[in-house]
Amino acid sequence: MAVKLRLMRMGRRHKPFFRLNAIDTRTPRDGKIIEKLGHYDPIEKDPAKQLVLKKDRIEYWLGIGAVPSETVAELIAKIGIESEHYKQVKARRKRAKLAARKKGVPFDNTQRVVAKKAAEKATAEKTAEAAAEKAATEKAAEKPAEKPAEKTEKQAEQK
Repeated sequence: MAVKLRLMRMGRRHKPFFRLNAIDTRTPRDGKIIEKLGHYDPIEKDPAKQLVLKKDRIEYWLGIGAVPSETVAELIAKIGIESEHYKQVKARRKRAKLAARKKGVPFDNTQRVVAKKAAEKATAEKTAEAAAEKAATEKAAEKPAEKPAEKTEKQAEQK
């Protein structure tokens, strides 16, 4: 039987509460569990109460080959348990990020947003420069027309 460490959603609408369970991989998210390993309350303000886990039982399940979901792997990493599966996922993600950076392609949504803002800022600066150049050329076009007129008036006054 393949075992997975997953979260089971509890609570009500807009008040999520999750239980960390050892579950057979073939059962649905909220299906029958093998063992309850702790709970996670993302709304709880106190960090000690937010994540309560049975560290020894989690280590046991990981020792016999249970695979944690990505979210569970991140949660158990907070208490100092890093599974081999999680280490491999982090290494793959790091390699993919480096490959994307070499290609110049954003890897995740955060990088996409940063790239988009940088592009918008660059276009805004470009349009501001274009407007400044246009204003400068208009001023330059007006000034030469005024200067000859002033010279002729001064010349007329001197004569």
